[in-house]
Amino acid sequence: MVEWCGLYGASHRVGKRATPSTATAQDIARSLLAFWRIVSLVNLQTIPTTSFTDQKPGTSGLRKKVWIFQQPHYLENFVQALFDILPPARGETLVLGGDGRYYNDRPIQTILKMATAQGFARVLVGRGGILSTPAVSCLIRKHGALGGIILSASHNPGGPDGDFGIKFNTANGGPAPEKVTDQIYRRTLEIDRYRIADMDDLPLERLARHRAGETEIQVIDPVADYAELMESLFDFDRIRDLLEEGWFTLCYDAMHAVTGPYAHAILEERLGALPGSVINGTPLPDFGGGHPDPNLTYAEELVSIMNERNAPDFGAASDGDGDRNMILGQRFFVTPSDSLAILTANADLIPGYRGRLTGVARSMPTSRAVDRVAERLGIPCHETPTGWKFFGNLLDAGHITLCGEESFGNGSDHLREKDGLWAVLYWLNIIAGRRQSVEQITREHWHRFGRHYYSRHDYEGMDPAVAEAILQDLRGKLPHLRGRSLGPHQVELADEFRYTDPVDHSVSEHQGIRIAFTGGSRVVFRLSGTGTDAATLRIYLERYEPDPARHNLDPQEALAQLIRLAVELSGVHARTRRRGPTVIT
Repeated sequence: MVEWCGLYGASHRVGKRATPSTATAQDIARSLLAFWRIVSLVNLQTIPTTSFTDQKPGTSGLRKKVWIFQQPHYLENFVQALFDILPPARGETLVLGGDGRYYNDRPIQTILKMATAQGFARVLVGRGGILSTPAVSCLIRKHGALGGIILSASHNPGGPDGDFGIKFNTANGGPAPEKVTDQIYRRTLEIDRYRIADMDDLPLERLARHRAGETEIQVIDPVADYAELMESLFDFDRIRDLLEEGWFTLCYDAMHAVTGPYAHAILEERLGALPGSVINGTPLPDFGGGHPDPNLTYAEELVSIMNERNAPDFGAASDGDGDRNMILGQRFFVTPSDSLAILTANADLIPGYRGRLTGVARSMPTSRAVDRVAERLGIPCHETPTGWKFFGNLLDAGHITLCGEESFGNGSDHLREKDGLWAVLYWLNIIAGRRQSVEQITREHWHRFGRHYYSRHDYEGMDPAVAEAILQDLRGKLPHLRGRSLGPHQVELADEFRYTDPVDHSVSEHQGIRIAFTGGSRVVFRLSGTGTDAATLRIYLERYEPDPARHNLDPQEALAQLIRLAVELSGVHARTRRRGPTVIT
């Protein structure tokens, strides 16, 4: 092993050179020793292995319990299967990072060694192994990478008994589409060897460049490129003025997950939010014992703060890997569906989106609030299956500019992932432009477009066989429902959602059961594809109310008839012996 050098001190950002006036030739030679590390004559090994049958990726990659990934060869098999179906790695860049959850450190080192053996020219890895999912998408697009590997189980719990996951994003920065994940899965079933470099673990706690064989491994600032992109989209000067005037305060809950460093750097350091505005800002392997899912149930600390008498003016949270968001005002919750509609309606306040909305898209279970905004603006609104990868083709083809899901995810054509902190900055830019509270902005939106009462009831930890039997019985009822009256509701549509991509014409079947009624109400049933243990049945409920006099109802009260109808149709309480859902959003 040989160590040698560049003119970069360990405290400098990559690419920042010492000035001629302070650096002699000897200084330069010495500083290079702190920056470049050459691993010469790397020994590349081929390891025999046996395939696993359970490595089929779901909507957000491969997610399993930590102990499953800790099985010998389990991670290596999946990574080699991925590398085997990709174009040749020579001359290509790979982005690598994770959300900092338990076990993140070991797979990072393993993948660096396998990427070296694969022959990648360059690997960009976040300092400490940390990169948010949106940041990975940003880096792929900025640096022209072949793709990126994200180590995360998103909003799922962490720790030794928690979840772990691995996901591949393609060259456009977005999650691998089904045709790619299907190829990976087929390869996992036949794999019998993997390649890995025999080399020491690399130190990842400071910015540096390492060379292993033909591969350059750069440890990069996980925040810098992403923050630069955000500043190009939003009016940072106007937001800074809002935060520095003294009357407006905020609380951002990073939930001890990956967005802590990003929020500290952008909200507090760049925009001037008061120190302490970011809470739970240090990423922890077990997320501080919490469940890093930004909803009213799991973000209870933030919800409690925002319900206080002297609450901050604005509250927000993000999840484990940084792609989800929750928006709160003082004692006021904005549903993700309403949030997407409000972002769309106020795009002209945002420098990066003013005058350039080509269209919008939402996942099928998301409320149709954004549909009404799109109709008013004269732009198309696309309905896709759940899963961010379905927005990718629409974004790449220029069919849409904004998109979102009811599961606390919004995004745009700036990336090919949903982006939690981006949504927070978008809201701050709207507030800075309108000088109104979160509640005022939302209520004015309802007055203009009508209110879509909306809720999601999750039945978690179900026996998969029971959950599937419920959906199978509902499928059997669909042909007989259209045109029928169910209580005060007349069925207008009853089907199982099938999606044909308008760009590549690929077809996705069995994407959720829809029962729509005249007047704009809906009930949707769907099994979640993001869990690792048991099954989650999600029931989505929506009721449209155009009358402003009826915009102040409690959502569960407004949806009570639909809730009873959904329980009766599905038989979920009788089948599970439960009295209600695990989580109500």
